Amino acid sequence: MQSRNLKLVLTLSCGLLAVAAHAASEDAEAKRGPFADADHVVYMPVQGQQLPSWVNKANISYHGGPTITSAKVVFIFWGPTFNNAASPDFQYARTLQAYRNQFGTTGEYNTITQYSGIQLANLGSGTADLFDTSTPPTNVTDSTVRSKVNSYISSHGFNSSTIYEVVIPRTSYSSSGSSTSCGGPGLAYCAYHSWIGSGSGATKYSIQPYPSCGGCQVSGFSDVEDEEHFVCHETREAVTDPTGTGWYDGTSGAEADDKCAWSPTPFRGTNGYAYQYEWSNANGGCVRTR
Repeated sequence: MQSRNLKLVLTLSCGLLAVAAHAASEDAEAKRGPFADADHVVYMPVQGQQLPSWVNKANISYHGGPTITSAKVVFIFWGPTFNNAASPDFQYARTLQAYRNQFGTTGEYNTITQYSGIQLANLGSGTADLFDTSTPPTNVTDSTVRSKVNSYISSHGFNSSTIYEVVIPRTSYSSSGSSTSCGGPGLAYCAYHSWIGSGSGATKYSIQPYPSCGGCQVSGFSDVEDEEHFVCHETREAVTDPTGTGWYDGTSGAEADDKCAWSPTPFRGTNGYAYQYEWSNANGGCVRTR
């Protein structure tokens, strides 16, 4: 769900959905309430906090900024369990890698090729994924995520078409100011994408918390399928609106995946993996594939 300068912003507080206006700021790092990093963090909504019906009657529009034409995704798995063969997280991580490796050439990804010449892509063709076996803090703040991404780039190099996705275990939660993911005291989002810098050369990243609460789970999905849903959502949004100036609904601020995040219900699709519906301007609604 969008948090954006000079645009209407959808915010979640105490389980209520409200629309608020944010004042302009020249400082790209400014912190505003009620959420920290309000100018650059773009939340995935929690289940049950649906967008108003009027949001889903309008197409998204282009706002002049960059998109990622041929994207790549690099995973940063942070925590010792992801590389411990005795832990369920070991297979969880490998399943996410396999999901990423096929996602960019599926019909579910093809839904976004209608926007600004975005192409099908081998999302796994970037630099190597990182298994960082250090233990993350319980509260993984946005500044901590940025530091982890910058540390990866310093040793592996930077690519402007790459989305750096930080995956954390169930023993940690993500926070952006007073707002948190599953496991934290202020549940407001399931995951988010963001950026460092501006323009096409900005660093694009996301945080992928563990789906350890009902607000971020689909009935019948396994933990890794719920996480596949997050990866689907954040990857497509980071491609279509990487720096908050690309494709989104100019009235509500909602990005394409926000408009279809939980309704219709996410599904098992290509190769048996989990996906969510995507907003399609061509169809005027949420679609599974194109």
